[in-house]
Amino acid sequence: MSRLIFHVDVNSAFLSWEATRRVSLGEEDIRLIPSAIGGDREKRTGVILAKSIPAKKFGIRTGEPVAMALRKYPDLFLARPDFRLYEASSKAFIEICKQYAPVVEQVSIDECFLDMSGTHRIYPDPIAIANTIKDKIRDELGFTVNVGIGHCKLLAKMASDFEKPDKVHTLFQHEIARKMWLMRVGELYSVGHSTAEKLEKAKIKTIGDLANTEVARVQRIVGMKMGKQIHDYANGIDQSPVLAEPEEAKGYSISTTLEEDVKKAAQAYSVLLALADSVTARIRSDGAKAFCVAVTIRDNSFKTRSHQRSLMNPTDISKEVYEISKELFDELWDGVTPLRLLGIALTNVTREEITQFSLFQDESRERAQKLDRATDALNKKFGSATIMRGSNMQSKMDVGKKYKAQMELQNKSSKENES
Repeated sequence: MSRLIFHVDVNSAFLSWEATRRVSLGEEDIRLIPSAIGGDREKRTGVILAKSIPAKKFGIRTGEPVAMALRKYPDLFLARPDFRLYEASSKAFIEICKQYAPVVEQVSIDECFLDMSGTHRIYPDPIAIANTIKDKIRDELGFTVNVGIGHCKLLAKMASDFEKPDKVHTLFQHEIARKMWLMRVGELYSVGHSTAEKLEKAKIKTIGDLANTEVARVQRIVGMKMGKQIHDYANGIDQSPVLAEPEEAKGYSISTTLEEDVKKAAQAYSVLLALADSVTARIRSDGAKAFCVAVTIRDNSFKTRSHQRSLMNPTDISKEVYEISKELFDELWDGVTPLRLLGIALTNVTREEITQFSLFQDESRERAQKLDRATDALNKKFGSATIMRGSNMQSKMDVGKKYKAQMELQNKSSKENES
């Protein structure tokens, strides 16, 4: 049986959801004016998380600092993020998708895959039912989505990124040469900036060039595993299943039951550092980032409490997660009651490259990212405990065994694929 996959992607999600809320209150539709979500206008801090189409005409870019955006267009309407609104809006459009598809995989707060395989008797025209889903979301919820249709997740996702907003696009196998192969190689899903540079230097400039290059040559340029994957993608090959409850949608969490009761903040900080290192290594390995950090504590009477913080900018940085976790812990703990368990969770996960514009990042954040990447590379090559920060080395707590074991297994598999 041939597979049929839809990819549903909210158009400029954060801005659309804020605009929909304002319209419902009788206010101006900020999608129609130069506007953006993110940061603080008065303090000129934070980054642009989403922008309107009119704002794009003034050169406003997702991921750039608010200060830079305001220099480009001083009258830019700026709204602060509202994550409760985003969560409610996300849940609402996912629920509509579930009315039509037997399997729905939510991959981030604003996108999902629908496995429509085997539904041809109920929905004989895929384009018609995709338009029905799209229009129902628009008419009932007030914001628009794009729907991409293909025989695999890769092609469906590529199709949804075609012309926006409020569109349905197909990208079936017989359409690849006409619709995808003329695109720049850097536009292929999973091909990052550095990979695209390597390919272009080798005269592989379009997705079609990549598809028609021998896979062995591509592997010599970008590595065995990556070379095989992107060569498959360029040819429309992707066997990954649509999963009803992907781990990414639920988030990434890690906790440890302590061998000895923690009675001092310094002890707790040491454990939190180890937890932060483990959970951020895992989220980075999946190419994801989180908009929310949560900390859980359980005392020696088994009373559990938790605190969370929503972020204006998604993160996968160990240092950031650790510092936020310390602050949340300080808010939670009374400083007296002995603790038996500590945990960190990263939720509201996204795979969107909101911070991909490294030229606009502050230097300390960029240094932290480089340090994390270097640490990941060394731990991948020599073992997950190769690089440990100072306070971790002093800790006797057995933190994150399960996650370290998973990372070791992934690293072993990766090495086998590359050999």
